[in-house]
Amino acid sequence: MRGDGPGGSPPLALTMGEPSGIGGELALKAWTLRTTRTVPPFVLLDDPERISALAARIGLDVPVVTVADPAWAAQVFERALPVLPITLDHPVEPGRPDPANGAAVLASIDQAVALVQSGACAAMVTNPIQKSALYAAGFGYPGHTEYLAALADIVTEPVMMLAGGGLRVVPITIHLPLRDAIDALTIDGIVQCGRVTAAALTADFGIERPRLALAALNPHGGEGGSLGTEEIEIIAPAAAQLADEGYDVIGPLPADTLFHTAARARYDAVLCMYHDQALIPLKTVDFDTGVNITLGLPFVRTSPDHGTALDIAGSGTADPSSLIAAMRTAVEMASFRASGKLSAASPK
Repeated sequence: MRGDGPGGSPPLALTMGEPSGIGGELALKAWTLRTTRTVPPFVLLDDPERISALAARIGLDVPVVTVADPAWAAQVFERALPVLPITLDHPVEPGRPDPANGAAVLASIDQAVALVQSGACAAMVTNPIQKSALYAAGFGYPGHTEYLAALADIVTEPVMMLAGGGLRVVPITIHLPLRDAIDALTIDGIVQCGRVTAAALTADFGIERPRLALAALNPHGGEGGSLGTEEIEIIAPAAAQLADEGYDVIGPLPADTLFHTAARARYDAVLCMYHDQALIPLKTVDFDTGVNITLGLPFVRTSPDHGTALDIAGSGTADPSSLIAAMRTAVEMASFRASGKLSAASPK
């Protein structure tokens, strides 16, 4: 079935993600909840035949409409799931990633970027990818974030922020072994991350004077150097430089007292020194609806804060809550960015 004409405001572009994971199921379930959970219109960049077969497999009555242009999405969204076709090279078996489908996964991302850059889509929301399968297919980037930066042709490295439950966290180092993450910490890296985060909090979230907190790396903030010197040599100098540039910043603060309810009232985002220091509190506060947001791109990109869940793929048990939260966040960010009410944050 094909869409029969354009209409409506630009939809979100939702990527395929790993086809053997839960991304397709999440898209189907999000569409079924479009009225009860206020899901914004989106167009799915995927294989229409795969999506129809998946709906039948998990018992969902979802009509699928193949569209040639995202402009049709808003018109058909209430009665059918609009899919912009991406051809898969090999049949998909739930739970078993096939590197042969890596080209289709990347094509979905590439096309979504082109759509948001052209204005045909308001923002992009990415389903989780299986990086091991893409690496096997020759993918040369650590992950989504780095690949999107390359597609956007930006010089400044983008920043990953996780948001949910009233908490925003930003890992300075991301997908590195802990030993390597500590070695990778630098004053310049923390400062640049702070700048990008503050700019995005203003331009995309409407926070005129963002408040940043810097987490300490070591127990008790290093105890004056007796439990580590990174606070003295790296984190505190980075905080001082950000303050000198006019940003509202506190820290380094011991991580074990930084995330409780009263502490969260003191800042708008926390810059964390390594991956789990950021993600453990975020997923504790809001495991089901956390959102992954890429800051510093010339377009809006969000993603559910979970992986491909290969162990439950095809079972019909995946929870779309995080994807729906990512969609809502993308709409809010795109709307605020388009309004131009506040430009990117500058030191004051």
